[in-house]
Amino acid sequence: MIDVFARKGFTLTEVLIGLVILAVGILAIAAMQITSTKGGYFSSHLTQATVFAQDKLEYLKNLSYSDSNLSGGLHNEGVLSGTIFSREHHIAEDAGNSMKTITVTVQWTDRGSHSISFSTIRSK
Repeated sequence: MIDVFARKGFTLTEVLIGLVILAVGILAIAAMQITSTKGGYFSSHLTQATVFAQDKLEYLKNLSYSDSNLSGGLHNEGVLSGTIFSREHHIAEDAGNSMKTITVTVQWTDRGSHSISFSTIRSK
């Protein structure tokens, strides 16, 4: 005799529970993707800022010691054309005027304010 009530397939409750578990998993993956994208943008901006700071620092290191760009104080370039970055450099002279400390700082705003600085010492 054939059992008419034999189970074949899944019940509606089992299917709904399976869909809920799948949805939770997909939402977790979507949240990871958003975090990854934000991290990628920050890393890109940090790399660009590093290049801008290193470029200016190398330029200043190769100037003659008495160049006007190496005069003491803060030199603000403002926003770099076509970018979200602003750059400034500060020159600090020692008491004997035989060494200068050059500090280049690049700032940008992207979900908060960020900056990166590089320093070097230049002697006569």
